This record gives sequence, structure tokens and C-alpha cells, in this order.
Amino acid sequence: MRIPHRALIRLTGPDTIALLERTVTHTVADWREGELRYGGLLTPQGKVIADYLALRTADGVLLDVHEDAAEDLMKRLKLFRLRSQVEIVRDDTLSVSTSEQGDDDPRSLKLPWRLYGPVADAGEPIAPAVWQNNLIEAGVPDWGSDYRAADVFPTDINMDVMGGVDYRKGCFVGQEVASRMKRRGKIRKRTLKVLGGALETGAPIMADGEVGTVTSAGGGAGLALVRTDRLQKALAEGHPLSCNGAPVTLDLPDWAEAELKALAEAGADD
Repeated sequence: MRIPHRALIRLTGPDTIALLERTVTHTVADWREGELRYGGLLTPQGKVIADYLALRTADGVLLDVHEDAAEDLMKRLKLFRLRSQVEIVRDDTLSVSTSEQGDDDPRSLKLPWRLYGPVADAGEPIAPAVWQNNLIEAGVPDWGSDYRAADVFPTDINMDVMGGVDYRKGCFVGQEVASRMKRRGKIRKRTLKVLGGALETGAPIMADGEVGTVTSAGGGAGLALVRTDRLQKALAEGHPLSCNGAPVTLDLPDWAEAELKALAEAGADD
């Protein structure tokens, strides 16, 4: 079935990999044909313009991006291209669909495989609300639902823990800010999965004060952009979490548990 709200940008030419090496967040070295990687393009201030899934093809790279972000992403890549030999075009002959055989989504094993093929072969579209529920279940925030251009830093939407940021690269746009935030060791905000029956987009997550905001919701679950220091304090002091007056719980992956523990230990040291 066809995944909603996706556009495909095709990059070809001998300087394609060199262009991506100096601009985007993800690793481009040792990139095998048919391998799907997650990454994005940042502003010089380190905020996410657009994130995408990138497929290495026989003649270049295919970027799988939200349709509302596609034109801006193409425009910016063309500006960075300078005199490099890279052709950047939107490919409307192909679509993105789910498949029992295809490319693993590097963001989460809970998401279905993706298949890039002719539009005529894509099948019926998945209802946007159904696809959004799939992303929420996997704990994966999405451009267009949970954030838009220049709203968030990569760590806000967990790009680093999903393999979307290579801090060891020689360079990428916004690297100085992104690397400095990582080196500090205290991530200020994270997107976390929240469970509860009264969730709605834009509603605050409360404890002893506001700890975050719901960015998408559906099917009794949602994603919320949470202040990690406030959450750690609320959990340490035993304050229950709520949204719209109803109790909620957070589904914390191992990496989030570790970060909250590190915050608590750092506070104890202070």
C-alpha cells in the first residue's frame, strides 16, 4: 500500500556523494547500492529543515521526503551544489509503498519495509491517520505531524538515536551546533511515546507543572516533545503525569531510561 505524503528526489552525477558528504547529517561512506539510510539537512543554526530516508541507487541517491518539504529541500541542495556535477530533480514516476520484501526502515524495526517502484504498482493509499498511528506505535516522530521546517533540533526528534546523525563526519551544515549539544551530554528535549485516553495534539503533559507537549495522537497513544530535566524531576519526586486531566504514562526506551538516569546522577553530583 502507498505511504501518504511522500515525494522522491533523485540525485545523479559524479559529485552526488561529495555533495551529501559536506551538507547532510548522515553517513555517506561505505554506502552500498540498495541500502536505506536516515538523515536530514539542517539550518546553519542546527535546526532540521527536512529529514528523509535516502536510498543508494545504481546511478546516485533517491531521497524519500515529506511532500511539503520536497521543494525547499531541493532548492537548498541546489544552492549548496555550486559547480558540482549533480542533477537534482523530483521523480514523480515512482512512489513509496509498504512491502513484505524491500528496504528496512532504519528508524525502527516496528515500521514496515519500504518499496520504491512505479506509481501504477503502488496499490491503494494508506489513510493518513492509519499511517500516523503506525509511526506513533513505533515511537517515530514525523515531519508534517510532529514538527515542520526549522522547528526542532535533531536530538529533539531522536535523530541521533535512530542513526540519522554522524557526529564523526568531516562536516555538514549545522554540525557545529549539533556537535556542541551532543558534547554537553545533557539533551534538553526528547520526543517520547505517551499512553493515555485523553491525548490530543497540542495538549500539555503535566506533572508538578508542564513537562511537555503532545505533538501527535491517535488510538490511545501519542508522541510528546518533553523537557528531560522537568521529566526527570517529576519522576524522581513521584508526581503523576496527566494530559487533559487524565492520567498518562510514558513508554521509555532503554536509551531514554539511561539519559534520565544520567540526569539524576548529574543532579546528585551538583
